Amino acid sequence: MAKELKHCSFCGIEASASVPMIAGTEGHICETCVMLASQVVSSWGKKKELKEMQGALPKPAEIKAMLDQYVIAQNLAKEILSVAVYNHYKRLKQESNRTASLDHADESVEIGKSNILLIGPSGTGKTLLASTLAKIVGVPFAVADATTLTQAGYVGDDVENILVRLLDVADGQVNKAEWGIVYIDEIDKIARSPEQAFGTRDVSGEGVQQALLRLVEGSQVKVSIKGRRKDHSGGDSVMVDTRNILFIAGGAFPGLEKHVEKRLQPPRTAIGFHAEVSNPDDKPSLEAMLNATQPDDLKRFGLIPEFIGRFPVLAPLEPLDVDALIKVLTEPKNALVKQYQQLFAFDQADLEFTQEALVEIAEQAISRNTGARGLRGIMENVLRRAMFDIPSRKNVARCIVTADLIRGNAEIEIVEHAETDHQEAEAPLLVSGGE
Repeated sequence: MAKELKHCSFCGIEASASVPMIAGTEGHICETCVMLASQVVSSWGKKKELKEMQGALPKPAEIKAMLDQYVIAQNLAKEILSVAVYNHYKRLKQESNRTASLDHADESVEIGKSNILLIGPSGTGKTLLASTLAKIVGVPFAVADATTLTQAGYVGDDVENILVRLLDVADGQVNKAEWGIVYIDEIDKIARSPEQAFGTRDVSGEGVQQALLRLVEGSQVKVSIKGRRKDHSGGDSVMVDTRNILFIAGGAFPGLEKHVEKRLQPPRTAIGFHAEVSNPDDKPSLEAMLNATQPDDLKRFGLIPEFIGRFPVLAPLEPLDVDALIKVLTEPKNALVKQYQQLFAFDQADLEFTQEALVEIAEQAISRNTGARGLRGIMENVLRRAMFDIPSRKNVARCIVTADLIRGNAEIEIVEHAETDHQEAEAPLLVSGGE
């Protein structure tokens, strides 16, 4: 009787000197199927966590509609981000489904990750866009400040600390953190300084860019978690796979428009009476120059080519004008006007803003070059005295903010409740307002 040849019970391949088998009670399995089974089992936890975190993945139009509820204007940036985030997590879901299959013949195209670089002036909503995206998708979100990062061995944060923050947000669950979003703010501050002398160490500039390359592109990173309360592994460190972490970097990039302008409008060399005279009014706007930004412009700014290549998606954010800042004040779910109206309502008082007052607040924010970030400071300065006095008064019905108050030429109007025994009607009183 011929000896029965051993074969893999999963794929059917016959055993040989180059194809060893692991024997079971009623069958055998080859090394390839063991590795594939291991991938399948590890994917079960990730699939379950992704489903719990986000449910059905919203489509790009739905993501943009939800962003519109929190961020004003920036339609181009919202569209770019919506498509990039949708494609990223659609890729992860498809890879999970493919890994769950034991089909050796599955030769699907492997899709790479596309990290995002946000470019725009301060106060245009870069951080708000990134954090809102994470809420919409339902994944862990961590913010890192590039200005605190240094090369390994120097005083400051190592780039691996970014993953430590993400693990904290994910409650120490590595699989959950590996599907998260990381926002690196002030990325323009680590640009290579053109004045940097050769032979000296740029520990917070190009050195940090080099250190971020491996982290951003995707690799196995050893993260120290010794002594952290949220650790569930019981060890001193864990391995985090960054291939599926979406990295979003943002920066104001002051002066970048000069590099774009030089490329779009090269200097004229003609001189004399017949030379063409340039018109200053023909100069492209800041918004147009940011929209025309190319990788070469970022290279001239001071980012190294390898780092630029890790962020293939460029999303420009335009400066906010008066109309946009007024919408920021009034329209989002967490609009500043609504926030302060709620604070006054706690003291049973209504807070009203005239349209002229809103325009003046927006114009002052533009003059300070702080964008939407400067709106709260103006509001605090204007309403500080009223918020000091009103809790001590018991008959306040309404507070009215006018443009003259914003300019410092008037005082806030306070209208008290009518008292039939002492007053014929409501009468406006004045309390000192902003400086």
